[in-house]
Amino acid sequence: MIEQKHRYEAIFVMRFYYFLLLLTMIVVLPGTSMAKSKSNWPLWESYASRFIQEDGRVIDISGGFSTSEGQSYALFFSLVGNDRERFKTILKWTEENLAQGDLSARLPAWHWGRAENDEWKILDSNSASDSDLWMSYTLIEAARLWEKPAYERLGQKLLERVIKEEIRHLPGLGIMLLPGPEGFCLKDDVCRLNPSYLPIPILRRFSQYYKSDLWDRLAENTVHMIQSTSKEGIVPDWVAYKNGQGFILDPVEGDVGSYDAIRVYLWAGMLDRKDPLSSRLLSAISGLARSMNTRQSIPRILYGNTGEAEGIGPVGFSAAVLPYLELLGEQSLLDRQIVRVRNDLMKGLLGGNPVYYDQNLALFGTGWFENRFFFDAQGRLIPDWH
Repeated sequence: MIEQKHRYEAIFVMRFYYFLLLLTMIVVLPGTSMAKSKSNWPLWESYASRFIQEDGRVIDISGGFSTSEGQSYALFFSLVGNDRERFKTILKWTEENLAQGDLSARLPAWHWGRAENDEWKILDSNSASDSDLWMSYTLIEAARLWEKPAYERLGQKLLERVIKEEIRHLPGLGIMLLPGPEGFCLKDDVCRLNPSYLPIPILRRFSQYYKSDLWDRLAENTVHMIQSTSKEGIVPDWVAYKNGQGFILDPVEGDVGSYDAIRVYLWAGMLDRKDPLSSRLLSAISGLARSMNTRQSIPRILYGNTGEAEGIGPVGFSAAVLPYLELLGEQSLLDRQIVRVRNDLMKGLLGGNPVYYDQNLALFGTGWFENRFFFDAQGRLIPDWH
């Protein structure tokens, strides 16, 4: 009861600061923008004003390019914010530019931008499987929440392509999601994998939706992968699997855990407490909390083999670990991250020079922490407006 009261107090403080932020938003922030929606989610509105064009293109302004990740996350946040018009615009741009006009016929290309000849086009046609999962999930949930069957049909077609093109059986492990259709299985029967590409709540929803054990088996294998590769309780950005040998150190990134891995802690924190994989997953990734207790800050990089840490993570990392720290009961650590995030929110966006990735981590982390949305035991999205 005391912990619940403490959380409500923290949420009240953060939402009070959001209210003050709303009062100061008299003019739209500079940059590419869309008309203001009625979502009443200040961080989402600030993000959309800075990073989303009128036509629905999400821009990583650090390089001026767009990714399927950015488009899929924006679709999800539009749904959480009940932002129907923006959802349609983002989906339209995604389908026309990343899927050559038909998401039911092909997976979206992960990278779009300006080529050397100054033409704006697909720069890499390979897809990113995490974005494909998020996009399919969001379309299926949008159909349910908004009663739009067309979204469901599109989400189904997209997921069928994920199964056909991005899921592979690895001998000795079973089914696993490759990061994309091409380029991740190397010579000597080694496949590179990314633990952050597999949020368990999404897999649970697909399992419930399709009445198939494929997704539950994939969830089980995901936790097995994380348990097997998270030395010292620290998740690496990338891992590798070798047929006949099992999980090995990633040949490209080694044991570094940073900008990819932070999402594993985020997804774990948002998993329903009653899920049978929740306790195993949290136990496997407890090293980040231990490091934060030792350092009194969130590290930018953690090395799995030694537990050593480098630097201070950006403020987006602090937002991302709010669900994780709360689920672990790390109240002191949680309070410090809340203060850091709250102070940044007064600027409208997180960070002195707001970057795309920080804001996405913050939209997930603070959105969940403030009860704007959660995932139920079946993985269904439950937004606060529904």
